[in-house]
Amino acid sequence: MKQFSTTLPSEAERHKLLKSPVTGEGLILLFEAGLIWLTTNQEYVNALNVFPVPDGDTGTNMVLTMQAGFAEADSNRSKHVGDMAKTFAHGALMGARGNSGVILSQIWRGFSRALDGHATMDTALLTKALQGARDTAYRGVVRPVEGTILTVIKDMTTAAEGAVKTQKNLSDMLVTLVEAADISVQNTPNLLPQLKDAGVVDSGGMGLFYIFEGMLRLIQGQSLDTAATNVVSLAQFDLTHAMEQVEEGQDYEVVIDFEPNQSFLLEQYYKGLENLGVSIQVGEGEGLYRMHIHTELERRFEPIEYTETQGVIKKIYMENLQDQMNHRKESEIKFNPVHPGDIAVVAVSPGEGLTRIFASLGVAAVVEGGQTMNPSVKDLVAAFEDLPTDKIIILPNNKNIILAAQNASKVSVKNVGIIPSRNAPQGFAAMFRLMPDGDFDEVVESMTEAISEVHTAEITTATRTAEIEGVKVKKGEVIVLYDGKLILSKKSIDEAVEALYAHVDMDDFERITLFYGEGVSQSSANSLVDKTRNEFEDIEVEVHEGGQPHYQYIIAFE
Repeated sequence: MKQFSTTLPSEAERHKLLKSPVTGEGLILLFEAGLIWLTTNQEYVNALNVFPVPDGDTGTNMVLTMQAGFAEADSNRSKHVGDMAKTFAHGALMGARGNSGVILSQIWRGFSRALDGHATMDTALLTKALQGARDTAYRGVVRPVEGTILTVIKDMTTAAEGAVKTQKNLSDMLVTLVEAADISVQNTPNLLPQLKDAGVVDSGGMGLFYIFEGMLRLIQGQSLDTAATNVVSLAQFDLTHAMEQVEEGQDYEVVIDFEPNQSFLLEQYYKGLENLGVSIQVGEGEGLYRMHIHTELERRFEPIEYTETQGVIKKIYMENLQDQMNHRKESEIKFNPVHPGDIAVVAVSPGEGLTRIFASLGVAAVVEGGQTMNPSVKDLVAAFEDLPTDKIIILPNNKNIILAAQNASKVSVKNVGIIPSRNAPQGFAAMFRLMPDGDFDEVVESMTEAISEVHTAEITTATRTAEIEGVKVKKGEVIVLYDGKLILSKKSIDEAVEALYAHVDMDDFERITLFYGEGVSQSSANSLVDKTRNEFEDIEVEVHEGGQPHYQYIIAFE
């Protein structure tokens, strides 16, 4: 992916490229500025999550969608504004991730349609493009919800319609659009009670605001402030790296949590790490820094020694990557072979343990993904395009991936059915209904019915203090979501699970299955299972390693 720079064109060059009417060269410059400014504010957008869970990823999904659009446009530059918009929209569609990314791609799709055939764009055509963006975005959602990114693009379009007769200058029109977006975003909590309860504005709408504000900042000659180092929030920091191979110089993975000295300089620290290894990441949060690096065998202790000069080390994690890869090769997952004419299932899975279960149930392929790592439309299409059948079923297993799956079905010539599974247990339930040689429509209908037969609880740690729908949550407490709804908050996992069982009418179920996530030991999971069995002697209780990030347990009730 292209590395972006804060270096702006000179004032004269900017004036030439962005004067009205705008050419294709000016349009791609606006897209790039919007992407850079969104990237700068990515973590803030991620933090605007209704539920205080450590997997807010709206900003990330929107950035990746914009990056995919820009990458394709950058490779096919044109002075023709219609061609440039069309290329960008296609790239954004194929790279769209999560609900926010898919809706954003639909905004650019409608935007580009209005520009089709036009060599340049003035404010009147910009207004028509926004109208197309608004209409396409709303049509792309089965049940549009106000107080979201949809409302923001609608309000921006209304503002453009009111100003187009008097504002012929692109800069003035962008001022109007950014002001309208700002007002609309701040009003989203008044339209969506969940936002007001959580004390946040809509994250997708805020992301769209940053994109257009970035365009305006470019025209006004303001800095876009891109980060100089690869810094991510600790909540987003992933210690697992599913690498297909370990490259030379990556023998050991070292992760260090440390409290920095008062004289600590992040950029200087980062430069020092570059001399010690590769795959460097630095995360910051709550007064601590977390450093990740891959090093050669002989140098594995050097990052520790270097970090000791920068602060007080609190925790060290070290793993032999070569041994890890050897273990993975020995335990390679084998998927169900597909024969011509068969129905093949592609499932999205967030953890290796869950992937193994999907493989055992007969899926043909798995796309790695889930919260914070939503696969793109292109990723989903790539998983099934080469399978020797034209009958494909996708199990998204996450509410933020359903829309991307639907768009993947639209861009493929194959017959693709989408089962709207929102989590892995629903996906497992659907797989029990798979008949590879059955009637396609009947199998899709049966698998869709199956997902309603399982209820799912997800247990994680709250990332902030909030009150949502009457549930008071304190940062650091264990929270439980049941069928996607936040139901309780407790001080420990055991207390949370006990309260969950009290909340659920256990007489309705015959089986409980616990899937424990990364960071949870098998002994801890077995202990919890033993307690569950002792409490509910008439219910069958199972436990499996899920390996999912962020969520200590996923619990299925059937």
